[in-house]
Amino acid sequence: MLPITDTIIIADDELEWSFARSGGPGGQNVNKVASKAVLRWKASATAAAIPPGAKARMPVLFPSRFTTEGDVVIQSQATRDQERNKEDCLLKLAEMVRAALVEPVVRKKTKVSKGAKRRRVADKRRNSEKKQARRAGGDD
Repeated sequence: MLPITDTIIIADDELEWSFARSGGPGGQNVNKVASKAVLRWKASATAAAIPPGAKARMPVLFPSRFTTEGDVVIQSQATRDQERNKEDCLLKLAEMVRAALVEPVVRKKTKVSKGAKRRRVADKRRNSEKKQARRAGGDD
């Protein structure tokens, strides 16, 4: 069980694990031990606990993590230990879902006030008059 929030939990049977030889730290041990963890989660099909809005936002927020079938693929090879790499994958998945749960704030359109428009035009007029005064006159 992967707890995301108090009410949202991803079941272990929704997660598929695979392991491979890591390119990360480990010295010569890297060539012998499969310490890289790869997590595959069928987000589109099995994730009943995730709200539909968050499900729709996830591919938009994290497009590189999604396959064409809609599966989330997360991998970790940060440590020498397979178990710690698994934990890292789970943390990454939890953070992804938490980020998708946050609904974006809808922008409210605002108008420029009449006073601001008047001030802007007055400033432009003042600058124009200042530059006009700098020009050489035709008196010569």
